[in-house]
Amino acid sequence: MILAGDIGGTKTVLALFPDEMDVQRPLHVATFPSSHYDSLEAIVTEFLKVQAGSAAPSQLRSATFGVAGPVVKSRAQITNLPWVIDAAAMSRELDLAVYLLNDLEAIATAVPHLGPDDLVTINEGRPDPQGAIAVIAPGTGLGEAFLVWDGHHHRAYPSEGGHASFSPRTEVQRDLLAYLETHLDHVSFERVCSGKGLPNIYRFLKSSNRYPEPAWLRQELAAAVDPTPVIVNAALGKRADICVAVLDLFVSILGVEAGNMALKLLATGGVYLGGGIPPRILPQLKNGNFIASFVNKGRFASLLERVPVRVITDSQAALHGAAYHGLEMMQRD
Repeated sequence: MILAGDIGGTKTVLALFPDEMDVQRPLHVATFPSSHYDSLEAIVTEFLKVQAGSAAPSQLRSATFGVAGPVVKSRAQITNLPWVIDAAAMSRELDLAVYLLNDLEAIATAVPHLGPDDLVTINEGRPDPQGAIAVIAPGTGLGEAFLVWDGHHHRAYPSEGGHASFSPRTEVQRDLLAYLETHLDHVSFERVCSGKGLPNIYRFLKSSNRYPEPAWLRQELAAAVDPTPVIVNAALGKRADICVAVLDLFVSILGVEAGNMALKLLATGGVYLGGGIPPRILPQLKNGNFIASFVNKGRFASLLERVPVRVITDSQAALHGAAYHGLEMMQRD
């Protein structure tokens, strides 16, 4: 039996899986608010304590965690939490093998296992079965990863490309960059293309007087702990022009960066959109704005038109990817 986890800035999901390749049927699953705990160890300890009445904890052989931050020498600083996770220390504390993956590496690990019910196609393209695959996931932050063919199967690798410098394509995007440069030391794609980035776009459009801010929206934003759901819900319901404009600009920027990844990786195997935001905004991703920005690469537009683009609708892809990795490591041992 293995323990797998999806460790995010907002929530942590843990699950126990039998030591077989069917990760669609976990034995136990629980979700925890990450910010309510001082460490991952505290969450794992609570989770296993709840399961102590069963034989599950005593049968554990390994634990694999997909974590929202760079993993260097089996150690990770969580990007949007004050946590440092050390696999060796956790291994000693839990008395079992512990593996750490970047959370996007975990999602990428799950990609080859996704079925038709787990995906929505934005651009059919003509996939190369052995071509490189790009994964970009706007959620709390902006994660990126990729897969390459090793001669037998696709192997996942992490990236911190979401923190690369934002490169605007249009006049509005250039104005957005100029605005944010007066407020931030570094304007990355994550600052404009994530759950944390949406309020930045909103503040820019509001301060530039491009759109009025309705009184009811001002009140809802002032009362909200997190303004992002308010902005997204108002945009999806077409209740406020400024929120519709925020989401349109977000989708356009996502298309730009997805196209950048496709070119840099020569991702002829496809581009997969993960994270919590894309499944919520499928109509906006399908209306042409995203693909227009994705393929707008001059002489290489025809190449990108052939690249498949799909949205991952499996909300537990990162958890499943961590489980697949754990099972693979256990089989190696």
